[in-house]
Amino acid sequence: MFTIGDFAQHGRVSVRMLRHYDALGLLRPAHVDPYSNYRFYEAGQLARLNRIIALKDLGFSLQQVGAVLDEQVSAAELRGMLRLRQVELESAMAAAAERLTRVEARLRTIESEGSMSDYDIVVKSLPPVRLAELTGIAASFRGEDIGPVIGPLYDELCARLDAAGVTPTGPGLAYYEDADGAAGAGDAEDGNAGDGEAEEGAIVVHAGLPVAAHIAAADLGAEVRIVTLPAVERAATVVHRGAMDDVLPTAQALARWIDAHGHRSTGYARELTLACPPDRGQWVTELQEPLA
Repeated sequence: MFTIGDFAQHGRVSVRMLRHYDALGLLRPAHVDPYSNYRFYEAGQLARLNRIIALKDLGFSLQQVGAVLDEQVSAAELRGMLRLRQVELESAMAAAAERLTRVEARLRTIESEGSMSDYDIVVKSLPPVRLAELTGIAASFRGEDIGPVIGPLYDELCARLDAAGVTPTGPGLAYYEDADGAAGAGDAEDGNAGDGEAEEGAIVVHAGLPVAAHIAAADLGAEVRIVTLPAVERAATVVHRGAMDDVLPTAQALARWIDAHGHRSTGYARELTLACPPDRGQWVTELQEPLA
């Protein structure tokens, strides 16, 4: 047998915690000296202690832990519960990291308010472009809603083009519309519709890649459309360097420039991908906001 101190050391817990578990009836000592009231534990009790700690880490209250242990949870069942909790924690960590990125971007935007912009903004015309595209619906124009939609759209579109042996003739171009008024910003050459019905406030996300004139939608499979985006006479453009999760300061600098120079925007900015290496921090994207 082990003294309570030795058992705590082997179980990687505190003596105080063992006394608390004893008081709650979760883990009784194997023996209590009737004269000294010293607690003694057996090595076999480490198995129960391990389950108590694991269930606590899963988020169960100690009362719930007792109920679960009384039902004789097997090691395999407990392992499954731990794996599920692991996935939940990893998802929560990823979501927290995304929120931190958005907060940092918003903070940089706030810090730059009132200062002269370092962005080189150019007004130019945009030529018409023929795209193969897939569309999806995002709940809003916020980055956390757009990102999970546009990424898979481009993955699927690239896979469709690769399977058909089609090489894009230029960089990717993404554009957006309010879902409640989306009749298509480009002239479609086929009858394929967008993906799903949209709710109020939602955004239609278009992920496109330019293709040659002889490529037809039928060559690329269902849901792929071939559209021609019309020329834009004037657009305010700015180059964003870095991941699109961090685009907010660039986008707002463009908006402030448009307002300061007496222009009026006529829609969402297009996003022309100039470079997209594996390191998202090295991406280069041109924002192209059409002007009245």
